[in-house]
Amino acid sequence: MITVNKEGIVLEKTTLGFEIEGVLNPAVIRNGEFIHMFYRAVAKGNYSTIGYCKLKNHLLIEERLDTPVLFSQLEYESHGLEDPRIVKIDELFYLTYTAFDGVNALAALATSTDLISWEKKGLIVPQIAFKEFHRLAQTKAKINEKYLRYNEHESLLEKKGKKVFVWDKNVVFFPRRINGKLYFLHRIKPDIQIVCFDELSDLTTEFWQNYLLHFNDTIVLSPRYKHEVSFMGSGCPPIETEQGWLVIYHSVSDTVKGYVYSACAALLDLGNPQKEIARLPYPLFKPEKEWELNGEVNNVCFPTGTVIENETLYIYYGAADERIACASMSLSELLKELIINSIPNEK
Repeated sequence: MITVNKEGIVLEKTTLGFEIEGVLNPAVIRNGEFIHMFYRAVAKGNYSTIGYCKLKNHLLIEERLDTPVLFSQLEYESHGLEDPRIVKIDELFYLTYTAFDGVNALAALATSTDLISWEKKGLIVPQIAFKEFHRLAQTKAKINEKYLRYNEHESLLEKKGKKVFVWDKNVVFFPRRINGKLYFLHRIKPDIQIVCFDELSDLTTEFWQNYLLHFNDTIVLSPRYKHEVSFMGSGCPPIETEQGWLVIYHSVSDTVKGYVYSACAALLDLGNPQKEIARLPYPLFKPEKEWELNGEVNNVCFPTGTVIENETLYIYYGAADERIACASMSLSELLKELIINSIPNEK
């Protein structure tokens, strides 16, 4: 087993209107001497924006803004911006988030060269009704029946005057091009899928139709163990190591206490990240502390960002959907444990 240190709460909600209900699920990146954190801030009515703070080290807050840095401006995000993640590819920062319009939750992208000014690029996942998704995805091979359970949305085609789409969330870019291509993980319940493309302009309706025709081939991580039996989702941006891409993701299991969200770890092949090469058969860490067990949503550890300092891996996560906490562990110890738990390639 890996020694995990729960460092404690890093950020809590304030009395400011935009974050009075909670702060959670942060995007985290080191740039220069500071760690930059872009977090989901929740106002009354579950309306989310993205707040910002700067950390001097993994726990010490240097600066915290009293207004959001990203907020609703467009129809597809009219009811909030949720759960950001961030990477830097070449000289450009990519910040992905879930855009919620009151009916649909779909991944969107904003980019920046300086972490201050952001350009919204729009939705970057398919906008597709379940019936069409199901038709395309089952053209080549049958898909898991859980896709029907989680995504059919009571067969509704329209709600509140909006078309109802399959929810596609948790988009996390890989922090560099692989063989010249961009890659990101995303999640249509219950699995984690992967997509590769040359440029953002490639993500057209036709691209996604062809992608969905080969949907089973896009699944990179599926529930395998008891703690992830319900569904799973992308977590932190993948970390490049000599052993492979280290992926910290979240898993969900349904218990007598309701859903339990845990942080988990897997390795993907460096040259072909669609290939899973190792996975821990148990959660990396799970809700145990009071701040993880009790909150807006109980029993939640939801990892979304990492920083490495002197071979120590710091994982930032939403705790009980109300506050932001941090856990740490030895990176080398984690990688050794993953290699012990290598799995055969089943694709």
